[in-house]
Amino acid sequence: MTAETHPAPYTRLDFDPAYLPALEEKLFIEGPLAARRLTNFFALLLMATVIATYGVLSDSTATVIGAMIVAPLMGPIMATTAAVVMGALDRAVRSLALVLVGVATVVVASFVLSLVVPDVTISFTSNGEITSRINPGLYALLTALGSGVAGAFITSRSELSDSIGGVAIAISLVPPLCVVGISLQQGQGDAAMGALLLFTTNFLAILLAGGVTLWLVGLRRAATTEGQFKFRRAGFALFLVGILIIAIPLSLSSYQAIALAADNQKASGEVTAWLAGTNYQVASVKVNGRDVIVTVEGSGELNPAQLLANQIARSLGRPIAIVVRTVPAQRSDSASP
Repeated sequence: MTAETHPAPYTRLDFDPAYLPALEEKLFIEGPLAARRLTNFFALLLMATVIATYGVLSDSTATVIGAMIVAPLMGPIMATTAAVVMGALDRAVRSLALVLVGVATVVVASFVLSLVVPDVTISFTSNGEITSRINPGLYALLTALGSGVAGAFITSRSELSDSIGGVAIAISLVPPLCVVGISLQQGQGDAAMGALLLFTTNFLAILLAGGVTLWLVGLRRAATTEGQFKFRRAGFALFLVGILIIAIPLSLSSYQAIALAADNQKASGEVTAWLAGTNYQVASVKVNGRDVIVTVEGSGELNPAQLLANQIARSLGRPIAIVVRTVPAQRSDSASP
C-alpha cells in the first residue's frame, strides 16, 4: 500500500496556472455577459467623470480621490498589457479600443459638464487639482511605473484583489482627462496638452511596467506559438519606444522646474540682502524668464530698485526687468476698557 501524495501548496511568486481562467474572465470583456459588463463599465466611467470634473472645478482633493476609486479605466488598460504578454492579438485590440473609447468619453463628458457651470471662475494658476496635472515631470513617470507594477501584481493574485483600490488612488487616469475636457472648454490648449501628457505617461507606464511584471510572474506561459511570441515582442517594443518618447518632454519639464526653482531661490536671496537695514521683509519673489516680480511688506524708504535689478541680473547671469510691489504692514491696535 502506497502513501497518498498531495501536491505541495503554491507558495512561489510565480503566477498560479489554475488562476488563469478566472483572470481571463476578470480582465477581458467577452462572452455572454459582455454587453452587461460594457454597460457597467461606461456607467461607472460616466459617474467617475461627473465626480472628478466637479471635484477638479471645486478644487476638492477628497472628491477627486473618490472619482479615482470609482473609475474603471484601469481594467481595460491592464487587460491590454495582459493580452500582449499572452500573445493574444484580438484581445489586445479589443481592450485597447475600449480604452480609447473610454478616453474620448471622459474628455467629451467633462467638456459638456464644465459648460453647465459657466459662472464658476476656473483658475489655471491657483486651482491645485488643475495645476498638479498640467505640468507633469519625471516624478509622474516614476510614480506611474511603480503603480503599474503594483497593479499587475495585484491583478495576478486572486487573494490581493481588495488592494486594487490603493493603486487606483496612486495613479491618475480619469482626473487628467477631465482636466483635458475642462481646458478645451476654456480655450486653454497648453493646459489640455499638459494634462493629456500626464494621462499618456500613466497609460504607457502601466502597459510597460504592468506587462513586465505579468511576464515575470509567469503569465508569459500562456503564449505557445511563434506568432504569439512575435506579437508579444512587438508589443513590448512599442511600449518601450512610447515610454522613451514620452520621457523627453517630461525631462524638459523637470529641468525647467528645477531651473526655475533655482532662479527663484537666487532672486529671493538677493531681495533679502537688498532689504537689509530697512523695515521691509520679503513677501514673494517670482521669476518668469526675464521678468522678476518682487512683493515686499513693510513701511519706510526702500533702496533703489535699479540696485536690486543689477544684483539679480548678476546672480541669474542674464538681463532682467524687475517690478517691485510694496504692501503696507498690517497693524492692529487694541485697548482694554
